[in-house]
Amino acid sequence: MDSTTSPIVIIGGGQSGLAAARAVTAAGLRPVVLEASGRAAGSWPDYYDSLTLFSPARYSAMPGLPFPGDPDHYPHRDEVVAYLEQYAALVAEQGADIRLNTRVTAVRAERAGFVVQGDGGEEIAASGVVAASGARPLIPSLPGADAFTGELEHVAAYRNPKAYAGRRVVLVGAGNSAVQIGYELAEVAEVTLASRQPVRLMPSRLHGLDVHHWAVTTGFDRLPPAWLARLVAGRLVNDPGVYARAVQDGTLRRRPMFTALDGDGVIWDDGTSEHVDAVLTATGYVPNLDYLADLGALDEAGMPLHDGGLSLTHPGLVYLGVEFQRSYASNTLRGVAADADHVIAALAAYAGGAVAALGL
Repeated sequence: MDSTTSPIVIIGGGQSGLAAARAVTAAGLRPVVLEASGRAAGSWPDYYDSLTLFSPARYSAMPGLPFPGDPDHYPHRDEVVAYLEQYAALVAEQGADIRLNTRVTAVRAERAGFVVQGDGGEEIAASGVVAASGARPLIPSLPGADAFTGELEHVAAYRNPKAYAGRRVVLVGAGNSAVQIGYELAEVAEVTLASRQPVRLMPSRLHGLDVHHWAVTTGFDRLPPAWLARLVAGRLVNDPGVYARAVQDGTLRRRPMFTALDGDGVIWDDGTSEHVDAVLTATGYVPNLDYLADLGALDEAGMPLHDGGLSLTHPGLVYLGVEFQRSYASNTLRGVAADADHVIAALAAYAGGAVAALGL
């Protein structure tokens, strides 16, 4: 392992940061992983109680550590947390320096690389930086939200359906989280999905095999996002065989997006008003990169300026875990390692002095 250069600092100790740490050590460089929380498991401990992976265990492992249990079972949230903590121990044994409870507040560029600053005032010189800090909830702007008297929350705050028993709930969104949460809420509450596009369900099993088998073996996972945007309309929701029935029998209803919140209710697109007790927004997440704001690496919306995870503004800065970064699977357990190998190969060349070696 090369100890003559400053380390590669990896911001975030979840699945993306751990995948980066493995790739950095494999490249012969020193990774320092900075994780804001007290566990090297990313956001997984904070997800809702019933969350299970949409991919079976055999397609949910990262390099060097098989996912335990039946390869065909769909791991629960807590299983993923335990797996990631095992993976953190593995990469630590390989040489990664993982520092918990260390929140990064800023990154600045210097001629020799970068300086990463923590919330305790600590500064770490880095020959390269991996921004792998996950995502924060995307809070939509809803007309009338300020005066809405019901409960208005992003599903990031949702844990289980107990608090919604007997209530009228509108869930904004048409993706996997919206449908999975809506389905379990419908057992105890009156639920409607509100979305701009219809829900598009995809069977979890095709021809007797999990759909992820076909995604991997056909090469679907390797199709670039620009092509997917033209070939696949809308978001796909994995259906284990219960969601389609729930939609058909009216257990889980869907309506076009409401036009506004109004006091204690919503105004639907046909102009009718309806009282609702709670509105939950399953509107996705955006990269959590505030610490790069002063570096000039983000666009006006706070999104990274990158090409496949390689910064377009700062050589030596790379990203991991961005949705559709290079493929459909980019921000998943099964896909992040391929992205890590891609960006770390370029980062290792840069940090190793490839440019200087040619006298440039």
